[in-house]
Amino acid sequence: MPFKKYRKFCLPGILFTLLLISFTTTKKKPSFLKADPKNGGLYLPGGFEAITVADSLSGRARHLAVNANGDIYVKLRFPDDTSGNVALRDTNNDGKADIIKRFGNYEDKGSYGTSMRIHNGYLYFSSETNVYREKLNPATLISDGPPELILHDENGQHEHDAKPIAFDNAGHMYVAFGAPSNACQVANRVPGSLGIKGCPLLAEYGGIWRFDENRAGQTQKDGKRYATGLRSVVAMDWNQQENCLYVVAHGRDDLRLQFPGKYTAWQSAVLPAEEFLKIREGTDAGWPYYYYDPFLKKRMLNPEYGGDGKKEGNGAKFIKPIFSFPAHWAPNDLFFYTGTQFPARYKNGAFVAFHGSTDRSPYPQAGFFICFVPFKNGQPTGSWEIFADGFSGRDTVVSASDAVYRPMGIAMGADGSLYISETEKGRIWRIVYKGDKSKFGQPQLAKMKLRKKLPSFRTPNPVRDNLMKGMLNGGTKIYNTYCVNCHQQNGKGDGNMYPPLSGSEWVTGGKYMEKEQSITVLLQGLNGPIKVKGLPYDNTMPQHSFLSDGDIAQVLTYVRNNFGNNSSLVTTDEVKTVRNSLGLSKK
Repeated sequence: MPFKKYRKFCLPGILFTLLLISFTTTKKKPSFLKADPKNGGLYLPGGFEAITVADSLSGRARHLAVNANGDIYVKLRFPDDTSGNVALRDTNNDGKADIIKRFGNYEDKGSYGTSMRIHNGYLYFSSETNVYREKLNPATLISDGPPELILHDENGQHEHDAKPIAFDNAGHMYVAFGAPSNACQVANRVPGSLGIKGCPLLAEYGGIWRFDENRAGQTQKDGKRYATGLRSVVAMDWNQQENCLYVVAHGRDDLRLQFPGKYTAWQSAVLPAEEFLKIREGTDAGWPYYYYDPFLKKRMLNPEYGGDGKKEGNGAKFIKPIFSFPAHWAPNDLFFYTGTQFPARYKNGAFVAFHGSTDRSPYPQAGFFICFVPFKNGQPTGSWEIFADGFSGRDTVVSASDAVYRPMGIAMGADGSLYISETEKGRIWRIVYKGDKSKFGQPQLAKMKLRKKLPSFRTPNPVRDNLMKGMLNGGTKIYNTYCVNCHQQNGKGDGNMYPPLSGSEWVTGGKYMEKEQSITVLLQGLNGPIKVKGLPYDNTMPQHSFLSDGDIAQVLTYVRNNFGNNSSLVTTDEVKTVRNSLGLSKK
């Protein structure tokens, strides 16, 4: 009898203890997680909620990956001397990271290092010139050993040199090699410069190469060119359902800036499309000879090769996109959803992270959101949808640097949650679904459809949406013709590729440059890497020697006395003196 009494008391206690242990050592299901107030600033379809996993990572963030145990790995935008990655772990199951550790002591110059992928037990990540991997150990958050170099790009740093990666199911790794050019011009990004026939850049750039995912120490020569005619690809994923590679490619820039007599400011803002492409071996998307016009639904001849917005040339022989997005939205990640947490309509569909435009001026900048495209049998079955918005923090974005957050990376957790990273503060969100999946439909999507009417999404009206209408003259007009697409209307750059002029030591004189050197930069151009206000930039500033001495004096005076700057004027005679000293032709 005493034993029976003990058993009667003990068994419930043991069961309770086991349940308690099980609950506290298992990752919380989405239904238990508490969402942030107002979903951490995000607008989501009905039934979805968001949790801020990390508010502001030091070094900010590019792409990310989530391990099966919930650990998160993030490629940092600004690496330091000892680490280019960060690992996050949630130990108390509240959805928020309470352990954050930097790791990854490897060569990582610049701020375009991009990829972070988990594949076959390894963590793969890239800098601008290399692809590395580390073996993951479920018992530890980070690896103790040095990363293994899988691929080295011997061409070094240049524009469009992000290294996105994807994997098939046959031991191959796919890496994009962006082109160090806008349209393979004789003089890159110089207005009126024509394109080189038989573009030599295509031999090593502007495409996707396939490599052995397990072989260390490879260079581009060890790979096989898989696809070509792709100026810049950052968003890339392998579709498991179709067993095929897909990308969302960045379209070219600056139609009006390069050929102002052939394109209007409005055309330059809305052309060309960002292209969603299904990539098979041998695919040619037409760059640098053609761009895709989303209104005409045709490939059109680039002006560098004789185009004028009306000539098709032989564009029809190149692959057409399976879907086209508005111009300059900057697609920076692509992920095909394979989870089961979300409603059935999201299964196998595509999520795209749009970083947001920089070169739509004088019209509002656009993008800055997570897009969803429903898929079936490898093809889109409907229009693009706004899945997550609110990143920019405002309805009208005049300059890219006005955006509070700019979405960058997408990853999925083992439970089907979606994780989003952004580049401006280093914030990470986790998006979960808590509604009734069987009742999800148009009512839950209705409020997101209404957001398509905002300036960040709609096609701008050529007259009503022109933010600079009636305001352009003198130095202001020159700046808004030649400078604004990169340095933005507020002079703060985009915080990523293009440096600020506001408060810049390169503009106002001092340690690095006096105004004579500012004149030299405008006349001769400048190639990175450089540092501005302590941050690295590595891009191309084209020469503007085609401008008259008076125009250069006006625009430099404008820059040196706006955006919070207050410096001396630049005169026509000063420009003339510098031009003569450089041996450049007079204007």
